[in-house]
This record gives sequence, structure tokens and C-alpha cells, in this order.
Amino acid sequence: MKHITIKDIAKVLGISKSTVSRALSSDSQNVSKETIRKVLDTADKMGYRKNEMAVNLRHRSTKTIGIILPEAETSFYMKFTSMVQHLLQLKGYRLLLAISDEDFINERSNVELFDKYRVDGLLISTCHNKANYDFYESFIKRGIPIVFFDRIIQGLECSSVKSDDYKATFFLMEHLIYDGRKRILYLAGPDHISTTADRMRAYHDTLSKHHISYDPSLVIVTGTNEEDGAAAMTAFLDSCPPQEMCDALFCFTDLQAVGAKKVLEKRGIAIPETISIACMSGTRMAALVSPAITTVERPMLKMAEEAVRLLLAKIEDINTPSEKVVLPAEMFIRASTRRK
Repeated sequence: MKHITIKDIAKVLGISKSTVSRALSSDSQNVSKETIRKVLDTADKMGYRKNEMAVNLRHRSTKTIGIILPEAETSFYMKFTSMVQHLLQLKGYRLLLAISDEDFINERSNVELFDKYRVDGLLISTCHNKANYDFYESFIKRGIPIVFFDRIIQGLECSSVKSDDYKATFFLMEHLIYDGRKRILYLAGPDHISTTADRMRAYHDTLSKHHISYDPSLVIVTGTNEEDGAAAMTAFLDSCPPQEMCDALFCFTDLQAVGAKKVLEKRGIAIPETISIACMSGTRMAALVSPAITTVERPMLKMAEEAVRLLLAKIEDINTPSEKVVLPAEMFIRASTRRK
């Protein structure tokens, strides 16, 4: 597609490019009103559109922000992105989106692509908690504004915002324990996801507080989607002796929980009478199944607001002190943990 330029308009009218440029800016001090009218009419007929990117680059700003998501299967990230886009639009910024598909090499390529497009700043939820540390450190040293959200990389000199995964897990585990559950199966997330360590630590600490022995057979490290949850639940049921059966299930994501729940229902295991289910979540998806699943949910809107605030502060002044914001999550007790 050919874009109409100032040069094309100047050629049609037989005037200089500088005159066309001034006329398009309605510079009546240096261009006659008649010439301005002719230029604007010709530009409209030819389908001319101002090159906003070129204009912004002259002002050393593209008014665009890049956001990089680890995956798009979990609805949390897309809803979060929609909120961020709305907040940025109010400030005159546009949003470019890239998805890493849980691959840190893709994530690095996405950052490099946005760098070529000269975005004013980056919002990133990482798919690996260590792999790109040196890569991001080099960008930060160049003065590129970066804010990590939800999944972060520890130790970098930049701002971040996340929910308090340790406390969220601790309270959710205590909810199950206070309901009389002692053998709590945990479908944990992959070790390279930053939130995994806090949640695993809370799982151990809650058991210890309530004098329940840790049983490694009750922790299964698996992926984060529905198929992973179903496969892990199936493997556990197939290999577990009846006397060692769990009485509760705690999942790293709501997608895991939905997959595991389908397996339990297919095998005729009553929820919550025989096995309670609870999970970490970023959306209300767990509320839409039956029985609805008890969750701890990340404060999506507050996280979006803080991410935008932190990034715009860095764009305004790269020397603004970095902040590590940790937000409280909220527990929603539903039918999956309520015994009749």
C-alpha cells in the first residue's frame, strides 16, 4: 500500500514541500489562507494521513507502550491488558501487544522488536524468573523504562507490581485445614515461574504451623493449563493407594483446577464431600463452573493501575526511584470447599 506523502502533494500543486508542511499545520503567518485551503483540499482528496510516528520521533517519543505477556490462554492476562490499554489511552498512549508463549527466547525477541519500534516503555510479565536477567539488566542500564507485573525477576533495578502470593496461598491453605482437611494435594507450577517459590514456601509453612507432616507424594509439579491439571490428577489417582488418598486439592491456576475437577467428576468422586478444591486465580472463571471453585484472586484493576503509574513515572523521569509494589489478594469461598 502506497502512503501519500508531503512530497506527493507538493508535486501535484507545484509548490515546495516546506510550504505544504506549513499549510498542513495551518501556519497562516507564513502561508496564505488560499494556499492553506488548496493544500488541505488536495491532501483530503489524495487520502493523505499525517505520519504520527515520524512526528513523535522528532519529539523523542512515540507515545506507544509495549506489553509482553507470558501466555494468552489464561483470561487474566488479556483482561489485564484491556485495563492497561484503557488507562494508557486516557494519558494519550497506545499499546502494542506481544505474547511469549511461555518461551524466554520468544520473550527476548519481543523485547528487541519493541526496542526497534522505539516504544516509550515496556510492561512485562516474564515466563522465566532467571533466563533473561542479564538481557533485561542491559536494557535498564540503557535507560529503557521497564515495569514487571505479576511474574517478575528478582534483583533488577526497576519497578514491579505483584500480588502477595505467599499470604494468599497461606490463607487458602488454612481455609482447607480449618475445614478438617489434612492431606492436601498441591498441583504446583513450574519452577521457572516467579510465583512458584512463594506459593511452595507458603504450602510448607502452613502445614508446619498446623503440625501436619509434609508428604512429597502430595506435591506434583506440572504445567498451568487445563490439560496439565487433568493429567496430573489422573496420574495421582491411578498411582495412589486408597489409604493415602488426598482429601483436598490446591491448584496453582484455575485452569489446572478445572481440568482436575473434570477428572474427579468423571470418576464419581464427590466435590467437596470427598475432596475439596481451591486454587489461585486471576479471573472469575472459577465461579462459572459447578460447583463453583474457592479461589484467591489477584487484584487485577489495582495491579493495572499501579503498573501504568510506575511506568509513566519512569517515562517522565528515568531517575525516579524504583518501587516494588506488593498487593493483597482476596479470597472467595465457594461451593467447592463447603461441605453440606
